[in-house]
Amino acid sequence: MRSLVATFTVFAIGLLVAAPLALAADHGEGTYGVANDKVVTNAGFMVIAFFPLLILVLSLIMWRLDKRKDRRKKLTKKLSADWSGGW
Repeated sequence: MRSLVATFTVFAIGLLVAAPLALAADHGEGTYGVANDKVVTNAGFMVIAFFPLLILVLSLIMWRLDKRKDRRKKLTKKLSADWSGGW
């Protein structure tokens, strides 16, 4: 167990040491390119648009699942009322 913890610690420290070198490529320029005002503004608008769309989609999914649950409950109640059970 000690060797596993030691191996993990050495691995984590190695990643932390190598991270600045990996991120410093291309003189600090990101993978998209130069981050000017237009790029940052458009990214912000995309984030603003994403969350209401996410809420809308998840609400529609929940609405459909609730309708399905209500139909199933109604059918179960109907079937249990039709069958009186017993002897």
